[in-house]
Amino acid sequence: MKPHDASSRPPSRGFWAEAWVRYRGRPIGMIALAFVVFLTVVAAFAPAIAGTKPVICRYKGQLYMPCLGYFNRRWEAPVFTKDKFRGTYPQNLKDKDPDSWAIWPLVFQDPYRRVRDNEWPGRPENPSRDEGRPNAINLFGTDQYGVDVFAKMVHGTTIALLVGFVSMGLAGSIGIIVGAIGGYFGGWVDMLTSRLTEVVMCIPTLVLILALVAVVEKPTIWKTMAIIGATGWTGIARLTRAEFLRLKESEFVMAARAAGAGPVRIMLRHILPNALAPVLVPITFGIAAAILIEGSLSFLGFGPPPPTASWGSILNSARSNLQLWWLVIFPGAGIFLTVLAYNLVGEALQEATDPRLREARK
Repeated sequence: MKPHDASSRPPSRGFWAEAWVRYRGRPIGMIALAFVVFLTVVAAFAPAIAGTKPVICRYKGQLYMPCLGYFNRRWEAPVFTKDKFRGTYPQNLKDKDPDSWAIWPLVFQDPYRRVRDNEWPGRPENPSRDEGRPNAINLFGTDQYGVDVFAKMVHGTTIALLVGFVSMGLAGSIGIIVGAIGGYFGGWVDMLTSRLTEVVMCIPTLVLILALVAVVEKPTIWKTMAIIGATGWTGIARLTRAEFLRLKESEFVMAARAAGAGPVRIMLRHILPNALAPVLVPITFGIAAAILIEGSLSFLGFGPPPPTASWGSILNSARSNLQLWWLVIFPGAGIFLTVLAYNLVGEALQEATDPRLREARK
């Protein structure tokens, strides 16, 4: 009988690979993750899904992507403003350049305005008010002014995910830095960062945003993200601090110190990768909370200014006429499912990375 060859053993999986294997064993977590990926794809390709501007077109011998104007107006080629298109492309392309061609979005509807009669050849104008029920052309119906709700939902996905990722990206950065500094250095540094964390915990995010809206002349969605991020890092900081307190006396950290590594290198190269697992969970929950805050602000009328499309602003437009049930059902379902998906992802991630929870479930 041949002795067992140690070199024939398969390489052991790392922590994150093992966590991914455990995460995949949770069907609800995988469904939630698939939904989040789906929303991300919708947000990234929103102008190609719903819009009235070509995804790509050839005009006067040049290729353009007018749909990028939905992300930033400056990204729309100035030639269309110079030639007085006024946002209407199908007929203007044909009239001003007979040799032009265009690839159009899947749904010819605009998130910011009403589609006019015969703007798309042979199609009537969007209905408005009580006549704007869901139909074959307007899949989710229209609002009081005839603007397509499906187009607003698609483009509102970009705002919802942008708020979540940007605000929690800022909160995560601040929380990890503050928690890491306090946990690693300890002493008066830890006392100072802990008191700072406690002070910020006392600041209500929603009230601060409302105060900003009252003081700032032109509030924007970016300022809202900044406030959510600047006040939402406290839980991340406390978790990071606890992990750094636990890991800074570990043998691999002591070995790094003995090898002459400085504090910054030890914190970034040795401790932080091992402290990230529990920190990712509150970041995931924080994304859901940020989306809910933005939806609440838009519903109250303090969200991003028009014509920015957001799910909360659609809900707000239903307040004046509750008979338009589609203005409540579709954005409400979008907010609910998105927040639920992120919470389920966070819960599954917590179970996959926390050995104590795994042992408790056995």
